[in-house]
Amino acid sequence: MEGYIPPTSAGNLQDYEVASKEFTWASVDKEFDWSKGSVYNVAYEAIDRHALNWRKNKIALYSIGAEGEVRKYTFGELSAITSQLASGLTKLGARKGDRIFVYLDRTSELYMAMLAIVKMGGIASPLFSALGPEAVKDRALDSGTNIIITSPYLYERILPIVDDLADLRKIVIVGKSDELGENCVSFDEVVASGDPKFQAVNMAPTDPYIIHYTSGSTGKPKGVLLGHRSMVQQYITSKWVLDLRDDDTYWCTADPGWVTGTSYGIFGPWFLGTSIVSYEGRFDARTWYDILQRYGVTVWYTAPTALRMLMRAGDDLVKEFDLEKVRHICSVGEPLNAEVVRWAMRTMNKRIHDTWWQTETGAHLICNYPCMTIRPGSMGKHTGVDRERGGRGGERGPARRRGLPGAPPRLAVHDAGHLAQHSEVQGVLPHPRLVHRGRPGLQGRGRVLLVPGPCR
Repeated sequence: MEGYIPPTSAGNLQDYEVASKEFTWASVDKEFDWSKGSVYNVAYEAIDRHALNWRKNKIALYSIGAEGEVRKYTFGELSAITSQLASGLTKLGARKGDRIFVYLDRTSELYMAMLAIVKMGGIASPLFSALGPEAVKDRALDSGTNIIITSPYLYERILPIVDDLADLRKIVIVGKSDELGENCVSFDEVVASGDPKFQAVNMAPTDPYIIHYTSGSTGKPKGVLLGHRSMVQQYITSKWVLDLRDDDTYWCTADPGWVTGTSYGIFGPWFLGTSIVSYEGRFDARTWYDILQRYGVTVWYTAPTALRMLMRAGDDLVKEFDLEKVRHICSVGEPLNAEVVRWAMRTMNKRIHDTWWQTETGAHLICNYPCMTIRPGSMGKHTGVDRERGGRGGERGPARRRGLPGAPPRLAVHDAGHLAQHSEVQGVLPHPRLVHRGRPGLQGRGRVLLVPGPCR
C-alpha cells in the first residue's frame, strides 16, 4: 500500500478490531475512585485522588510563562491550592451550579481556577483571552454568568460592559492591581480565605461541569454543556488515542478557551496522572521546538495550522533540536493535509495521528490510533463500540448515543451528559476510513458533513 504509514508500536490499544468487539464501559468505570465509593466529581478524579497516592510529589503541571519563566506544581500542591480556592469561592458566595467564567491567559491560575470551580460544584466556562468585550458580554448574558475570574488588563477590557451583566455578582482579579473596582476581590485573598482540606462536592453524572462556546466562525457561538460523566470517555480516549502513560510528559498546545484545551489539555491527561506542559506565549517555531526538547515531551497534541507553520520554518531548524523523546503526535481542529504528515515522517521520523470530534461531543469520535496503519489525509476510524454503556447506579453511560443516517452501526454522536440539540450529522457514510473535506455551509446550523475518502 504505497503511501501508507505502518504503526511503529501497538500502543495502549493493542488491537482496534478486538477492542471494538470486547470493550465494555464498565471496564473503564473501574479506573475511577467513584466506583470504589469516593465522590463523583471530575476535579477529584483529575487531581485529588493522585494526591492520596505515590503521585502526590509527581509534577502535574509545568507552567511556562510568556517570557520563559517556569512554575511547577505537584499533584499534592495543586490539590491543596485548588481546595483552598474552591473553599474561598464558596465563602465569596459561589454556589453549586453557578456559572463562573475563567477569562485568563494560559497561566497556572487558569488551571487552578478551572479545577476549583468544578471541585465546589460550579460550572466553569473558560474564555479565550483574545475575545473582546462584546463577545464576553454575549456569552455572559447567554449563560447567566455569576462570577468572572480574570486579570487586571482583561478586566480593563471588559469594564465597559460589566454593568450590563445582570447576573454577575463578583469579579476575582488575578495579579496585582492598583485599584479594585466595585464587587472586585483579589484572587490571592480568595485563596487565603479558603480551607486546603475542602472536600470536592459529590455530583450526579449528568450535572454539568463546563460550558464551552463554539468558535462562531460560521454562525452565532453556541454554549455546550458537558456533564461529569464525560470523564469516562475522556479517560479512555486519552489512553487509547493520545496513548498517554504514567511516565509521559504531555503538551497540548490548544488554548483552554476551546474544548480541546480542557478535555485533552487539562482533564483527560490528569485522569491518567500524566505530567502536562502549558505555554502562555505566542507561536514561535524555535521556542516550540525548544519546549519539546527541554521538557522531554513524549506526547504532543497540536493543530494542523501550527504544524504547517513549523513546516514553513524549514527542515534545517528541526535538525537543531533533539526530538527523540517525542513518541506520539496527534492533531486536531481542521483537516490535516497529507503533505504535513509526510513532512513529519521525513524530518522527524514521526507519524501524525489525526483526530476528529466536536465541542458538542466533549471527546474524540474518529481517530487514527497508534496500532493502526495511517493513510495520510484520513481521519481514521470511529471510537464507537458495540455494547450499550452501563452507568453508576443505573444511570446511562457517559453519553446518549444516536444512530447516524447511513453510518456504520457502531458510529454514533456521543454527548457526555448534554448533547446540544442543534448538533446533527448529515452525511456519514459506511466507509471504514473517513476524510474531512473542510467546514461546509451546513456547519453554520450546527451540522457537519463527513465525506468518505477512497479506501483501498
